[in-house]
Amino acid sequence: MATRLPSAPPILPGLVYIRPLGSGGFADVFLYEQDMPRRDVAVKVLPSDVRDPDLRRMFNAEADVLAHLSAHPSIVTVYQAGISADGRPYIVMEFCPGSLAQRYRIERVPVGEVLTVGVKMASALESAHRAGLVHRDVKPSNILVTTFGAPVLADFGISSSLARATADEVLAMSIPWSAPEVVDESTSGTIESEVWSLGATVYSLLAGHSPFERRERGQNSKEQLRRRIARATYTAIPRADVPPSLQDVLARSMNRDPRRRYPSAREFADALRAVQTELGLAPTPLEIAAGGWMPSAVDFGDAQLRGPARSRIEREETRKTRSGTGVAALARDEDTDLSAAERSRARVPVWVYAAIAAAVAGIGVLSTVLLTGGR
Repeated sequence: MATRLPSAPPILPGLVYIRPLGSGGFADVFLYEQDMPRRDVAVKVLPSDVRDPDLRRMFNAEADVLAHLSAHPSIVTVYQAGISADGRPYIVMEFCPGSLAQRYRIERVPVGEVLTVGVKMASALESAHRAGLVHRDVKPSNILVTTFGAPVLADFGISSSLARATADEVLAMSIPWSAPEVVDESTSGTIESEVWSLGATVYSLLAGHSPFERRERGQNSKEQLRRRIARATYTAIPRADVPPSLQDVLARSMNRDPRRRYPSAREFADALRAVQTELGLAPTPLEIAAGGWMPSAVDFGDAQLRGPARSRIEREETRKTRSGTGVAALARDEDTDLSAAERSRARVPVWVYAAIAAAVAGIGVLSTVLLTGGR
């Protein structure tokens, strides 16, 4: 997909634009400050020229999926969603200042920390799977780090229903972390392919590169990666502090045959917890919803514009008379009009008018007395 320039940040009710955070093929993400309660938030926005119903469907599904799952401690939290004044759908989410996108490439991540991340992400995926959902894009860059240093799974933009995931639904994939059956488009996503992607992600965090990536230049084209993944031969991580038991867990999670992988994210988490115990580490608690929990179904076919919409945009000449400069100032000034129904002017109590009238009458009488000399 060709690189595009990020869109302009929209004017949003109750939010003040700060700066861009990132831009992808489908959406832009901006940092805003929320007025009430005061906090930084990340706002994901579709570009203004998007008319593709598939992209709108994906955007709606992401908002709905996060609404169902964001109470999970290892899934990014969504606060609200709506439609901007210029007609763009947006999602307001928890702002996470970091991610695992590049850290594993520039430093040696401790084994204990990687195991913790693996268990937490497996818990998040298990909860999604129990809700009938697949993420379909598990990779290091989609693991964000909150302001408290906790890893959370993000970007459910190409998530789907386990009941309806089919090969012809494939819209995007991150090849280095995709299972062989996804790469050859036999399926768009299953529990087994999610186990593969999480195993490949844990592998990457330990190895410093994706599982089938070569160090030599020019050896990692998409086609070359596809061929290596199709063969799916596990290469042990060359780190002395990675125990054989962990190598075995990762090799099973990335087995070429889906039937030989862990049948669930929960079982993959249990295997990682067993390695933690072996290493003398406290097992990371499982974060799985209580029995009987089941969110309402997500409509993955809904491509309609949904959510609160701004009905009008102030005229440009009105904006120019506002105090402050830049987009942030405009957003702050317009927030007052957007966050509530239009306000009428404050009414002056009747007694004030009566007092003014009495005072005026008194002044009139006094003036008459003075002019007539009291006659």
